[in-house]
Amino acid sequence: MAKPEPKKSSSSLGFGNKPASEEQEVSNGPAEPPVTGAAHEPGGRSKPGKRSTESEVYDDGTNTFFWRAHTLTVLFILTCALVYVTLLEETPQDTAYNTKRGIVASILVFLCFGVTQAKDGPFSRPHPAYWRFWLCVSVVYELFLIFILFQTVQDGRLFMKYIDAKLGVPLPERDYGGNCLIYDPGNTTDPFHNIWDKMDGFVPAHFLGWYIKTLMIRDWWMCMIISVMFEFLEYSLEHQLPNFSECWWDHWIMDVLVCNGLGIYCGMKTLGWLSMKPYQWQGLWNIPTYKGKIKRIAFQFTPYSWVKFEWRPASNLRRWLAVLGIIFMFLLAELNTFYLKFVLWMPPEHYLVLLRLVFFVNVGGVAMREIYDFMDDPKFHKKLGQQAWLVAAITVTEFLIVVKYDPKTIMLPIPFFITQFWILGIVLILTWTLWRFFIRDITLRYKETRRRKQEGSAERERPPSNSSKTPVTSGRSKLNGDMDPLRQRKS
Repeated sequence: MAKPEPKKSSSSLGFGNKPASEEQEVSNGPAEPPVTGAAHEPGGRSKPGKRSTESEVYDDGTNTFFWRAHTLTVLFILTCALVYVTLLEETPQDTAYNTKRGIVASILVFLCFGVTQAKDGPFSRPHPAYWRFWLCVSVVYELFLIFILFQTVQDGRLFMKYIDAKLGVPLPERDYGGNCLIYDPGNTTDPFHNIWDKMDGFVPAHFLGWYIKTLMIRDWWMCMIISVMFEFLEYSLEHQLPNFSECWWDHWIMDVLVCNGLGIYCGMKTLGWLSMKPYQWQGLWNIPTYKGKIKRIAFQFTPYSWVKFEWRPASNLRRWLAVLGIIFMFLLAELNTFYLKFVLWMPPEHYLVLLRLVFFVNVGGVAMREIYDFMDDPKFHKKLGQQAWLVAAITVTEFLIVVKYDPKTIMLPIPFFITQFWILGIVLILTWTLWRFFIRDITLRYKETRRRKQEGSAERERPPSNSSKTPVTSGRSKLNGDMDPLRQRKS
């Protein structure tokens, strides 16, 4: 069987790998115009043109067993499992156990359907089925949140016991404030005990979280704004949740500079490497050396190509409002992490809290890519992507659960000086928006119109030159000109 001819394509689906040696470089075949906007692999989407921020991808077009849908195989395995449970397994006489098992089985059947049949998203590595799986998990999680939202507060917290019997018990919140001395001379054994007391598992979690968020947002200034704004939110809401009460150096040194800042820095360095590296793909069996095969397997877990995000929030009003909405939803999702475990009585180290963070890590990158495509190319992406739509719905539903389950905490009056600070910030944002997109544009248009009027009046007042005069025609030329139509008619 002849090996497929190498193809040159441009895609926006994730990272590639550089050949291990010259023997592994892709031969592009005869000279031909590059194919833009199409990924020559399963899950790739065709686009009418390639953006300037989109990397070029060289792919030999190998389509192996790994990339096929396997819909019949999954259906056969699922049918065999259901036949086994129906005919060969004895159903336990335990109503609670059977209810849990039935719910889990229903979710698994839905996931099997979604993994094989759902619509592909913008990413395809390590496999399109991986991202279809998280899309279906998003649907399941949103349905779970809707179910919790429609319960009473007591029933909702009691339902959490069906997931884990240890839940459903009110838990005290840990206060990170208190003694804020960096060096405590009163403690002779360990004067730096305040610093070591703050060094818990959340320190590496902060760094890793902001490293991943930087890969999602792909913009330094937006990451820094979200990082600083969340610290201001913790200052503003520490009267509601004791967990938000921290020392000043814990806010600005430990969080913003060390953990968040280092995570953003490492993330931006990774983005710089991804934007510069080549993207050349070969089928595993087309690579001659074992080193190249191992490297190809490792790079399967990296994106297929890369798109550099250029948000340009001040370019027009639509992009400015979209960026403000993205920042707002990011901050709301961050706050939901703390408020949900508070109202549902979940300890911070519980595995459900960790699973929620893992969930947002996997769906957040897809959602941000779909939002950027919708903003950057609205003619081709005419509607918001499915994963972005679900993430927005999940974030809003989580906040509604918090409002319903503990309205007293949410409605605690904010201190007056904090209210003044937020009012001042909102007024400044509105003022800048009006100036940048309305007053400034009107002023520029007025100046341009005035300049054109002045140029037109100066042109009219300028004395006519000899070159502009129309030449005087002689009588013979007039006669010849009049005779031309007659000659044409005679001919």
